[in-house]
Amino acid sequence: MNTLPPPPDPLLLPVRDPRARDLVLDYADMHALVAELVLPGDASMYVMSALETSRELIRHSYYRYEFATVAVTHSLFTLEHVLAERLATKEPLHALIERATGAGLITAGLAAELDRSRLLRDKLTQGAASSAALDPLRAVALVRAVFDAVSLLLRPPPTAEATAADVGGTRPDGDLARLWEDHLHALFPDGFRGVGFGGVDLVLLDADVAGLVDRELNGGLDGSGIAYLWGCIADLDKIVPLINEEYCASYFTNLRTMAQVAAAPYTPTAT
Repeated sequence: MNTLPPPPDPLLLPVRDPRARDLVLDYADMHALVAELVLPGDASMYVMSALETSRELIRHSYYRYEFATVAVTHSLFTLEHVLAERLATKEPLHALIERATGAGLITAGLAAELDRSRLLRDKLTQGAASSAALDPLRAVALVRAVFDAVSLLLRPPPTAEATAADVGGTRPDGDLARLWEDHLHALFPDGFRGVGFGGVDLVLLDADVAGLVDRELNGGLDGSGIAYLWGCIADLDKIVPLINEEYCASYFTNLRTMAQVAAAPYTPTAT
């Protein structure tokens, strides 16, 4: 008589979530999707572990779509921890983000992106959103904002000399180059081609700012280019508050930040 227990069911291998079928061809393509989420080398083990977990959750959203949203909420643990340490205070996350922005530790555009993640977390807590709220592409953008913020917050405080230079109106070239690189990787908002707000065509505004920033990075703007850039900033200031779609608002908020950094060395002509 055979007294051995029956063999277990064969191990079921994970299969692609059907909701990811239009995102990538196969799991290997998920590696490229998260490749830009690079861990800060000077972070604590806690920070690195939490950020790595957020990145891997996005990678594995190929198998479970909801992991993309979970990745964003998980990354906020790290953000809140680093903000509290850098600011030496324990306050709600929205207050920490405001303090860091006011202190010049993060940009207004980056703060807006971080706040979108916080608002999503609050909606999940209140049952006003589900764990399938985000697609992996949008999750990458929000988690990247946390990675960027953490990297900025882990930098040592600026010296008095550097602070004086900032007050004088100079702009580190690397800041604009980094924003430009981020912009090149961002997807134009779906459904907003041919759309305008307040008489401003979004596609044309996007192209104008991109062209001006490219010229600034490759030799600098002349007088007409500077005036045109300030005009674009005025248009962005007008249209961003009118956009009621989350990703589109984020895209043009970041575009406005890049334009303002490009314009920082210049003073608009008084009229």
